[in-house]
Amino acid sequence: MTLIFATHNQNKAMEIASQLPFSVELTTLSELDYHDEIPETGSTLEENARIKSEFVAKKFDENCFADDTGLEVESLNGEPGVYSARYAGEDKNSEANMNLLLKNLEGLENRNAQFKTIISLFWEGEYYQFEGIVKGKILKERKGNKGFGYDPIFQPDESDSSFAEMELGEKNKISHRARAIEKMLKFIKNY
Repeated sequence: MTLIFATHNQNKAMEIASQLPFSVELTTLSELDYHDEIPETGSTLEENARIKSEFVAKKFDENCFADDTGLEVESLNGEPGVYSARYAGEDKNSEANMNLLLKNLEGLENRNAQFKTIISLFWEGEYYQFEGIVKGKILKERKGNKGFGYDPIFQPDESDSSFAEMELGEKNKISHRARAIEKMLKFIKNY
């Protein structure tokens, strides 16, 4: 079975592909030779995930899914949230995003945060959504060089390591995206 993942982000695709059973073949937009950005005009993670999956489902007429993920920091009223990828600007620069977040947290004691992933699945003509959350804290400095995005400054509650210090298999046992994908796969298996 082939399933389209509505993304150009090869890091996300690799992370998700490592969780899929051999019976599911993952195809990304890049592999379909579609290189345009899908506008994320929603004001929530749920809306953005749905917009992307709906666009791809209509364009390719195939079962597909999209995700939207946000880092929500308690003392910043949930920022950067839905704007996580563009927190420091439209160029989606991870280093600039982390720098801005660390600057905004200067002097604040509460560093509690959570990563939240919403997966919108278009399956046999219907839409379904799945949520994955991992709670943790924002570190005061970067640790590790694996992963992507905010991984070097996020430490999940279940570990003494940042996401960027973890091997992919270790991260996939507890990550927000892994939890949402697990729910989606369970749904597909039981469909």
